[in-house]
Amino acid sequence: MGGAPGPLDSVSPAVLFTRAARELGAAARAAGLEVPAFRSPPRLEGAIRTVRQFPGGAVVSVAVRGRAFEDVAVDLVEGIVRINGLEGDAAAAARHELLDVVRVAPEAEGLASPGARMAQRQTQAA
Repeated sequence: MGGAPGPLDSVSPAVLFTRAARELGAAARAAGLEVPAFRSPPRLEGAIRTVRQFPGGAVVSVAVRGRAFEDVAVDLVEGIVRINGLEGDAAAAARHELLDVVRVAPEAEGLASPGARMAQRQTQAA
């Protein structure tokens, strides 16, 4: 796997994250899905991806530093799937369409990045 550098190797991880979040947000909105806010890194120490849901929206936080772009993109997509409560065929179709937007190989569909721990918390209105 240590071959020649790919096209993403010369782009800052923060820039890739920002582009992916923007593209995924537009695609999710076009598909009629709720679009979360995206941030990095997660506030929960040790978490690679977290999802927080509030009465007025949601936040998907993903660790970027030291991770492959494909893993980050899969986590962003999975966050969108989770906040929209998608399951089964609807979840698979959404994953496929959203991963295609960020050009991640289809075999990555539905898989959390290696070692990812999902933390999900719902916040109740006071």
